[in-house]
Amino acid sequence: MIMVLCLLVYNLAQRQLRLALAIAQDTIPNQLGKPTNSPTLRWIFQCFMAVHLVSFQDVTQVVNLSPLRLHILKFFSSACQRYYLLPAPLS
Repeated sequence: MIMVLCLLVYNLAQRQLRLALAIAQDTIPNQLGKPTNSPTLRWIFQCFMAVHLVSFQDVTQVVNLSPLRLHILKFFSSACQRYYLLPAPLS
């Protein structure tokens, strides 16, 4: 039951990303660097593996947010963007 729920959430997130890319008529690079408008969510998760939350002396920040990762975040909701401590929704 839990696995089915996880797959449902995964599928909905992937569908939402692809829909946002289609609406914006934009693409992101795939594993080979070629533009695609239908990436897998697994590839997106792999892109964000190097992003970390660092807290040091009462300062918290997200590190390794490259221009590619910021571009990908444009296609997610503002709640997801806030998770990466971005000040306002990216457009």
